Amino acid sequence: MEKRDTRNDIIKVGMELISTQGYSATGIGAVLQLAKVPKGSFYHYFPSKEAFGLAVIDRFAEGYERFVCAFLQEPGVAPLQRLRNYFDAVAQAVGLEEDGCVRGCLIGNLGQELAAQNETFRLRLEEIFGVWLGHLAATLDQARAAEEIASDLDSRCMAGVVLSGLQGALLRSKVQRSAQPIRELSTILFDRLLVCDGR
Repeated sequence: MEKRDTRNDIIKVGMELISTQGYSATGIGAVLQLAKVPKGSFYHYFPSKEAFGLAVIDRFAEGYERFVCAFLQEPGVAPLQRLRNYFDAVAQAVGLEEDGCVRGCLIGNLGQELAAQNETFRLRLEEIFGVWLGHLAATLDQARAAEEIASDLDSRCMAGVVLSGLQGALLRSKVQRSAQPIRELSTILFDRLLVCDGR
């Protein structure tokens, strides 16, 4: 019989609950009940709720890192097309949510909820956004080298615009319960902003 990974089960349930109702509204009791873990076991795996929250953040970031890299580092695909494929995948994933796009991005959600309240969380979230920014900037550097976008484009600055735009679009998708804001952002980015000098 396969041994149960109780810590992993708690994190998975926590990720689901925090994604839909936020960190503050997620009680440890509810997490343990859904994970089918005895109430006294939580502090065996996590010294505090904050440590649990950080573990959830890290687990989400690890999974999203694989998702991002699968598109932005896909071999044999032009840089700008890789970025477009990534946007299409995000829009598709949001549109397929059975709960009507209410999750958004866990990192963005927690940034809005906790950045002003908890410095430990803020720093961890800032670090994760920095990693994502780096992936986007690297892809834009490659697009510029391939003469797919303007030669004088500041890749790091534009990566920030792309990341901020996507986070805003994900928030609007939650409010509208539609992936349309992501598609609109994609259209503006690839038809108007991320274009070569001759267009």
